[in-house]
Amino acid sequence: MTDTLTPVLTAHWDQPDIFTLDGYRRAGGWQALPKALAMPPDDVITIVKNSGLRGRGGAGFPTGVKWSFLPQGDNKPHYLVVNADESEPGACKDVPLMMATPHLLIEGAAIAAYAIRASHAFIYVRGEVLHVIRRLRHAVQEAYAAGYLGRNILGSGFDLDVIIHAGAGAYICGEETALLDSLEGRRGLPRNKPPFPAVAGVYASPTDVNNVESIASVPAIMVNGADWFAGFGTERSKGYGIFNLSGHVTTPGTYEAPLGTTLRELLDLSGGMRGGYRLKFWTAGGSSAGLLTDQHLDVPLDFESVAAAGSQLGTRSVQIFDETTCVVGTVLRWTEFYQHESCGKCTPCREGTFWMVRLLNRLEHGQGTEDDLEKLLDICDNITGRAFCALGDSATPPVTSAVRYFRDEFLQHQKEGGCPFDPAASTVWAEGIGGSGGSSPREPAGSAT
Repeated sequence: MTDTLTPVLTAHWDQPDIFTLDGYRRAGGWQALPKALAMPPDDVITIVKNSGLRGRGGAGFPTGVKWSFLPQGDNKPHYLVVNADESEPGACKDVPLMMATPHLLIEGAAIAAYAIRASHAFIYVRGEVLHVIRRLRHAVQEAYAAGYLGRNILGSGFDLDVIIHAGAGAYICGEETALLDSLEGRRGLPRNKPPFPAVAGVYASPTDVNNVESIASVPAIMVNGADWFAGFGTERSKGYGIFNLSGHVTTPGTYEAPLGTTLRELLDLSGGMRGGYRLKFWTAGGSSAGLLTDQHLDVPLDFESVAAAGSQLGTRSVQIFDETTCVVGTVLRWTEFYQHESCGKCTPCREGTFWMVRLLNRLEHGQGTEDDLEKLLDICDNITGRAFCALGDSATPPVTSAVRYFRDEFLQHQKEGGCPFDPAASTVWAEGIGGSGGSSPREPAGSAT
């Protein structure tokens, strides 16, 4: 099963000094930028387009196409912004990528900036990850000293300054226009669109916003070619990506594999479910994606197949929950997060998440009714598609999918006057793994995969 893995972004994470300039160059780093600078910027965009690289931040929009949206010959400064504000529950791919190989991200940013004719690039990092900010800033200093950043890079006539910007720590700043407001020194609130950032982004100038993994994927594409990258993945979801497995799995961690890999394959790689428990539900794209169950073990993890199954691939934050977990309590905790992180700009999200938390809390404690369940779904319906930005839409899929697959469990709370699950049984420190704490029967270790 190890043939499933395709270590490219993660290939040298075990090299102790890979985060340094010397370590990165010894692993073949800083070879893609000279190749890019030797060709016209439009040719670089064409290579990325032909590779089929799609945004790795969740939306899956073609990266090269996004680059081509920036108008040329407009006599305005262009900007590149790397969205490193990773903060959704379950998402944990960008932070280790920046910690392990900061030069990979910086080289990708230099190539992307050259392609869109930008002389300034911002890497917007969530402020809490101070260790990442320090490592990135040190790598930027090394790149300047080596001539990979600054004036007349490698004698090409291309100038680029890279700024590591620490955000104030708000989930809403993962939304690209709220990030731009924060970058400009204002409170992070989503902007009206249009105009889109490609026309009026940072300082009202054309701006491209890309995820960390999207930009970090560019150097390998430049070195190996578009056809090489397109040879991985599926017909419409090209390439490979980082899958983060967390939760009730024997070996949680980061697994880099082609898009289209299944959860069954990933579970085999990670040793299966912990302690012989049965898979109950899981997310393919973090807490904002709809829940999937054991009937979806063989769904290809690509953008189209996961969407057809009623969820989203998102950031490939694969959270795995076994039969000891209360689904009502789980979606309540996620909804509390979305309520807390709502910026309050629009009524559907501000008020809707507030009432979702109240109803879910009643249901979890056995005080809710079937009418409350219907009211909860009605609120979700009134948020979806009506919120100002994607945060409101992100709050509803886990709730609606939980009710779709586990409606009886919601009603079981009412019948028993409270949660029928032992909250300690689902923890990582639970002892004597064997009792489920709920009504689901325990099955042999191999049953989940």
